[in-house]
Amino acid sequence: MLLVKIIAFALIGALIGWITNYIAIKLLFRPFYPVKIPIFNYSIQGLIPKRRDEIAKSIGNVVEQELLSFDELVDKVLGEKNVSQIKIAIKNKINEMIKDKLPSIIPSIFKNMIYSYVDELIEKDGDAIINDLIRKNIDKVSKEISISEIVEEKIKSFEIERIEEIIISIAKSELKHIEILGGILGFVIGIVQGLLAIFL
Repeated sequence: MLLVKIIAFALIGALIGWITNYIAIKLLFRPFYPVKIPIFNYSIQGLIPKRRDEIAKSIGNVVEQELLSFDELVDKVLGEKNVSQIKIAIKNKINEMIKDKLPSIIPSIFKNMIYSYVDELIEKDGDAIINDLIRKNIDKVSKEISISEIVEEKIKSFEIERIEEIIISIAKSELKHIEILGGILGFVIGIVQGLLAIFL
Protein backbone atom coordinates (compact mmCIF):
# COMPACT_ATOMS: atom_id res chain seq x y z
CA MET A 1 0.00 0.00 0.00
CA LEU A 2 2.79 2.40 0.91
CA LEU A 3 4.61 1.52 -2.30
CA VAL A 4 1.46 2.21 -4.33
CA LYS A 5 1.16 5.65 -2.71
CA ILE A 6 4.81 6.48 -3.48
CA ILE A 7 4.43 5.31 -7.10
CA ALA A 8 1.23 7.34 -7.44
CA PHE A 9 2.95 10.46 -6.12
CA ALA A 10 5.92 9.82 -8.45
CA LEU A 11 3.71 9.36 -11.54
CA ILE A 12 1.63 12.43 -10.74
CA GLY A 13 4.84 14.43 -10.17
CA ALA A 14 6.30 13.19 -13.46
CA LEU A 15 3.11 14.13 -15.33
CA ILE A 16 3.02 17.59 -13.75
CA GLY A 17 6.75 18.14 -14.46
CA TRP A 18 6.41 17.09 -18.09
CA ILE A 19 3.25 19.15 -18.69
CA THR A 20 4.80 22.21 -17.01
CA ASN A 21 7.90 22.12 -19.22
CA TYR A 22 5.81 21.35 -22.33
CA ILE A 23 3.61 24.41 -21.67
CA ALA A 24 6.68 26.56 -20.89
CA ILE A 25 8.23 25.64 -24.27
CA LYS A 26 4.95 26.35 -26.08
CA LEU A 27 4.71 29.73 -24.34
CA LEU A 28 7.98 30.74 -25.98
CA PHE A 29 5.93 31.08 -29.19
CA ARG A 30 2.24 30.92 -28.32
CA PRO A 31 0.07 32.79 -28.56
CA PHE A 32 1.56 34.29 -31.72
CA TYR A 33 -0.46 37.48 -31.33
CA PRO A 34 -1.55 39.34 -28.16
CA VAL A 35 -4.58 37.84 -26.45
CA LYS A 36 -6.47 40.14 -24.07
CA ILE A 37 -7.64 38.88 -20.68
CA PRO A 38 -10.56 41.20 -19.87
CA ILE A 39 -10.79 40.37 -16.16
CA PHE A 40 -7.21 41.47 -15.46
CA ASN A 41 -7.09 44.08 -18.26
CA TYR A 42 -3.92 42.39 -19.44
CA SER A 43 -2.75 40.74 -22.65
CA ILE A 44 -0.47 37.74 -23.08
CA GLN A 45 1.74 36.80 -26.01
CA GLY A 46 4.55 34.33 -26.60
CA LEU A 47 7.99 35.54 -25.56
CA ILE A 48 9.60 35.32 -29.01
CA PRO A 49 6.71 36.98 -30.94
CA LYS A 50 6.53 39.72 -28.31
CA ARG A 51 10.27 40.39 -28.47
CA ARG A 52 10.73 39.68 -32.18
CA ASP A 53 11.91 43.21 -33.05
CA GLU A 54 14.47 43.22 -30.23
CA ILE A 55 15.65 39.70 -31.14
CA ALA A 56 15.94 40.68 -34.82
CA LYS A 57 18.00 43.78 -33.92
CA SER A 58 20.28 41.79 -31.62
CA ILE A 59 20.87 39.07 -34.23
CA GLY A 60 21.57 41.73 -36.88
CA ASN A 61 24.17 43.40 -34.64
CA VAL A 62 25.82 40.08 -33.79
CA VAL A 63 26.01 39.09 -37.48
CA GLU A 64 27.58 42.42 -38.46
CA GLN A 65 29.95 42.79 -35.50
CA GLU A 66 30.94 39.18 -34.82
CA LEU A 67 30.21 37.04 -37.89
CA LEU A 68 30.29 39.05 -41.11
CA SER A 69 31.74 42.49 -41.79
CA PHE A 70 32.27 44.46 -44.99
CA ASP A 71 36.03 44.02 -44.58
CA GLU A 72 35.60 40.24 -44.65
CA LEU A 73 33.38 40.52 -47.72
CA VAL A 74 36.03 42.62 -49.45
CA ASP A 75 38.73 40.10 -48.55
CA LYS A 76 36.62 37.33 -50.10
CA VAL A 77 35.99 39.39 -53.23
CA LEU A 78 39.66 40.28 -53.49
CA GLY A 79 40.80 36.68 -53.21
CA GLU A 80 43.57 35.69 -55.62
CA LYS A 81 41.24 33.53 -57.72
CA ASN A 82 38.61 36.27 -58.09
CA VAL A 83 41.13 38.97 -58.99
CA SER A 84 42.70 36.65 -61.56
CA GLN A 85 39.31 36.03 -63.16
CA ILE A 86 38.55 39.76 -63.19
CA LYS A 87 41.90 40.47 -64.89
CA ILE A 88 41.18 37.89 -67.59
CA ALA A 89 37.71 39.38 -68.16
CA ILE A 90 39.18 42.92 -68.41
CA LYS A 91 41.88 41.80 -70.86
CA ASN A 92 39.33 40.04 -73.05
CA LYS A 93 36.98 43.02 -73.01
CA ILE A 94 39.71 45.56 -73.87
CA ASN A 95 41.07 43.35 -76.64
CA GLU A 96 37.57 42.99 -78.08
CA MET A 97 37.14 46.77 -78.02
CA ILE A 98 40.52 47.28 -79.68
CA LYS A 99 39.63 44.74 -82.35
CA ASP A 100 36.27 46.45 -83.03
CA LYS A 101 37.54 50.04 -82.96
CA LEU A 102 40.84 49.79 -84.82
CA PRO A 103 40.56 50.28 -88.58
CA SER A 104 41.11 47.10 -90.61
CA ILE A 105 43.92 48.79 -92.57
CA ILE A 106 46.21 48.65 -89.52
CA PRO A 107 48.62 45.74 -89.95
CA SER A 108 48.17 42.69 -87.70
CA ILE A 109 51.69 43.11 -86.31
CA PHE A 110 50.69 46.46 -84.75
CA LYS A 111 47.43 45.06 -83.42
CA ASN A 112 49.32 42.18 -81.81
CA MET A 113 51.73 44.67 -80.24
CA ILE A 114 48.77 46.56 -78.75
CA TYR A 115 47.24 43.30 -77.45
CA SER A 116 50.57 42.37 -75.86
CA TYR A 117 50.93 45.79 -74.30
CA VAL A 118 47.41 45.61 -72.82
CA ASP A 119 48.09 42.10 -71.45
CA GLU A 120 51.39 43.18 -69.94
CA LEU A 121 49.89 46.35 -68.43
CA ILE A 122 47.01 44.47 -66.80
CA GLU A 123 49.29 41.71 -65.50
CA LYS A 124 51.64 44.30 -64.03
CA ASP A 125 49.20 46.83 -62.53
CA GLY A 126 45.88 44.97 -62.67
CA ASP A 127 45.89 43.73 -59.09
CA ALA A 128 46.50 47.20 -57.65
CA ILE A 129 43.92 48.83 -59.93
CA ILE A 130 41.22 46.23 -59.21
CA ASN A 131 41.88 46.26 -55.46
CA ASP A 132 41.77 50.05 -55.39
CA LEU A 133 38.52 50.24 -57.40
CA ILE A 134 36.78 47.58 -55.34
CA ARG A 135 37.89 49.01 -52.01
CA LYS A 136 36.79 52.54 -52.94
CA ASN A 137 33.38 51.29 -54.04
CA ILE A 138 33.01 49.01 -51.02
CA ASP A 139 33.83 51.93 -48.70
CA LYS A 140 31.12 53.98 -50.39
CA VAL A 141 28.60 51.12 -50.24
CA SER A 142 29.44 50.30 -46.61
CA LYS A 143 28.35 53.80 -45.61
CA GLU A 144 25.02 53.38 -47.36
CA ILE A 145 24.23 49.75 -46.51
CA SER A 146 24.13 48.14 -43.08
CA ILE A 147 24.42 44.35 -42.83
CA SER A 148 22.75 44.47 -39.40
CA GLU A 149 19.75 46.34 -40.84
CA ILE A 150 19.42 43.87 -43.73
CA VAL A 151 19.44 40.90 -41.32
CA GLU A 152 17.04 42.68 -38.95
CA GLU A 153 14.56 43.45 -41.73
CA LYS A 154 14.81 39.90 -43.07
CA ILE A 155 13.97 38.40 -39.67
CA LYS A 156 11.13 40.88 -39.14
CA SER A 157 9.66 39.92 -42.52
CA PHE A 158 9.39 36.24 -41.51
CA GLU A 159 5.98 35.04 -40.42
CA ILE A 160 6.13 34.15 -36.73
CA GLU A 161 4.94 30.64 -37.60
CA ARG A 162 7.97 30.26 -39.85
CA ILE A 163 10.31 31.44 -37.06
CA GLU A 164 8.79 28.83 -34.77
CA GLU A 165 9.35 26.13 -37.42
CA ILE A 166 12.99 27.16 -37.87
CA ILE A 167 13.79 27.22 -34.15
CA ILE A 168 12.00 23.94 -33.46
CA SER A 169 13.72 22.23 -36.42
CA ILE A 170 17.12 23.37 -35.07
CA ALA A 171 16.52 22.63 -31.38
CA LYS A 172 13.97 19.81 -31.61
CA SER A 173 16.00 17.24 -29.65
CA GLU A 174 17.06 19.77 -26.99
CA LEU A 175 13.46 20.91 -26.44
CA LYS A 176 12.37 17.27 -26.16
CA HIS A 177 15.11 16.72 -23.56
CA ILE A 178 13.77 19.66 -21.55
CA GLU A 179 10.30 18.08 -21.56
CA ILE A 180 11.71 14.70 -20.48
CA LEU A 181 13.86 16.35 -17.79
CA GLY A 182 10.72 18.00 -16.41
CA GLY A 183 9.12 14.56 -16.17
CA ILE A 184 12.18 13.05 -14.46
CA LEU A 185 12.43 15.90 -11.92
CA GLY A 186 8.70 15.67 -11.28
CA PHE A 187 9.06 11.91 -10.75
CA VAL A 188 11.85 12.40 -8.19
CA ILE A 189 9.95 15.18 -6.41
CA GLY A 190 6.85 12.94 -6.38
CA ILE A 191 8.82 10.16 -4.65
CA VAL A 192 10.13 12.62 -2.06
CA GLN A 193 6.59 13.96 -1.47
CA GLY A 194 5.26 10.42 -1.16
CA LEU A 195 7.89 9.53 1.41
CA LEU A 196 7.25 12.74 3.36
CA ALA A 197 3.50 12.11 3.31
CA ILE A 198 4.01 8.62 4.72
CA PHE A 199 6.62 9.32 7.39
CA LEU A 200 5.55 12.76 8.62
